[in-house]
Amino acid sequence: MKTILNVIWLVLSGFWLFLGYLLAGVLLCVTIIGIPFGIAAFRIGVYALWPFGYTAIERRDAGAASCVGNVLWLVLAGWWLAIGHIVTGLALCVTIIGIPLGIANFKLIPVSLLPMGREIVRTDQPFASR
Repeated sequence: MKTILNVIWLVLSGFWLFLGYLLAGVLLCVTIIGIPFGIAAFRIGVYALWPFGYTAIERRDAGAASCVGNVLWLVLAGWWLAIGHIVTGLALCVTIIGIPLGIANFKLIPVSLLPMGREIVRTDQPFASR
C-alpha cells in the first residue's frame, strides 16, 4: 500500500515539491555558511519525494545550534516551502482520492518549517518513535 501511495504522491505533488527543495538547497549551498541548510533541504526533499513509509522524529541530542539554525532556516527558506505544502495540500484535498495525500502534505509542514534537530527514519525501524 505504501508503494501505491508513494507512486500517486510522486505524480501528483512529490516531484514538484522535490524540485522546490532542490532549488532551495542549491541556492543555500552558494555560501559556506548555507551548506548545512542546503544539505537539510536535500534531505527533506528526498523525504518529500517519497514520504510514505518514513517519518521525521526529533533528535534528543540536538542542542542550541539547531534552534538557531531553525530560526535562520525559517527566514531563508522555511516559510516558502511551507507555503508550497499548504497550497499543494489544499489542491489535493479538492478530490476524495487526494484527501489522504493532502493530509500527508499538511504533515510535512512542521518539517519544512523547522528541519534542524530532526531525523528521517523508516517507520518499520526499531526506535522509530523515539
